[in-house]
Amino acid sequence: MATIHQPEGTLSVTSPAQSAGAAAPRSALDLILPYLSIARPDHWFKNVFMLAGVLLAYFCYPEPLQADKILPFFAALAATCLLASSNYVINEILDAPYDRSHPSKRFRPIPSGRVWLPIAYAEWLLLAAAGLLIALSVNWPFFWSGVFLLVMGLVYNVPPIRSKELPYIDVLSESINNPIRLMLGWFVVNAHVFPPVSLLIAYWMIGAFFMAAKRLAEYRSIGDRAVAGAYRGSFRHYDQEKLLISMFGYTTSFALFLGVFIIRYHLELILIFPLLAGFMCYYLYVSFKQGSAAQSPEKLYREKGLMIYLVLCLAVFFVLMFTNIPVLYEWFNVPPSPVAPLWKF
Repeated sequence: MATIHQPEGTLSVTSPAQSAGAAAPRSALDLILPYLSIARPDHWFKNVFMLAGVLLAYFCYPEPLQADKILPFFAALAATCLLASSNYVINEILDAPYDRSHPSKRFRPIPSGRVWLPIAYAEWLLLAAAGLLIALSVNWPFFWSGVFLLVMGLVYNVPPIRSKELPYIDVLSESINNPIRLMLGWFVVNAHVFPPVSLLIAYWMIGAFFMAAKRLAEYRSIGDRAVAGAYRGSFRHYDQEKLLISMFGYTTSFALFLGVFIIRYHLELILIFPLLAGFMCYYLYVSFKQGSAAQSPEKLYREKGLMIYLVLCLAVFFVLMFTNIPVLYEWFNVPPSPVAPLWKF
């Protein structure tokens, strides 16, 4: 196994007790919480993207929902959360020297000295092992998708590649976790057929749009290019204009590949495009706000208007998935899809 080298200027391997010196002793809870924090359980909500894979698998290859699928789904969700947390832990470890240059992230558990690195590395490995063990109990395609998720975590965080330091590659290598999550949800339902490639690419590109919006919000929040570059290498290349141009590219790619999926599988979904366009404009508006929640997607729930809009989009998507409008196929001169949905409205 390759040795993971930390960047120059990394934290020394000292225990919290050693670094505290003569400070007052902390409770057991105070000692445990930093290790829970670096696993980022508050980010587990992102695994809701698995549900799209589950829904689409049932739509494309309909079969009655059986009780024996319920337990594997919860096992799959637990495995995905553990694997994601493993990636978060190695991210926190290797980002600590750079987080010291960030106005708020310098208070995270590792850069603030509340975590002992040998225990953090052990936590990273244990979470990965536990996640893979549970994934193996689901099925082999799900297991290998979990391995893919872990590999991309290494590509993103670990030198010499450390793709998060490379402009544009940082966004693409992080957002690829979206189609991986879709695959994880899909394989819970159907382990014998690969999901539509057009849908995977569309999922990847919409994730890239959201990630570029996060970069834009971070760049604007830091407000100093030198400080931003010290925090993340890709910011030495980025500026506001380049990030906006890249977001236009990701949005165009998303629309193209989603269109391919819609024409191939379910033309009725074309009716959601105006809502999707509005949602992406709304998200861009949020990313321009002072102290934007787009910097920390786990805090987006504070944007009440955006959340209401998102619920509306999901509701319309769900209804259209199971709606049949024959006249649309005449208007667009598109042959009906050979896929027959299990339910129809």
